[in-house]
Amino acid sequence: MVKDWPQMARDMSGAVRDLRGGAPEVMKGFSAIARAALEAKALDTKTKELIALAIGVATRCDACVAFHAQAAVQQGASREEVMETLGMAIYMGAGPSVMYAAMATEAFDQFAGDRFAEDKAG
Repeated sequence: MVKDWPQMARDMSGAVRDLRGGAPEVMKGFSAIARAALEAKALDTKTKELIALAIGVATRCDACVAFHAQAAVQQGASREEVMETLGMAIYMGAGPSVMYAAMATEAFDQFAGDRFAEDKAG
């Protein structure tokens, strides 16, 4: 295991909570953007979380990978959908994205737990 992604998400949640207290108006604005961006319209929320995961990989944002891998699991993303998403991130981001895609795979697997154990074994 390279990183403990669920722990990172927990740790960052606390840090973001502190930021909300220190910059409440800015964070209210950010939360409004997030709600509007994630609202299911032409794209469903799962697809939008997969896009966010790919962007997290391409921009090399560890906390983004953690949060959006977790959200992808919560939205019911399959490992196959995550792999295709990470393929696009690699295509767009080249070598550094390969490394982050490997970490995003690990993050997704940790949040999914045993949900996809059969996929990995076979």
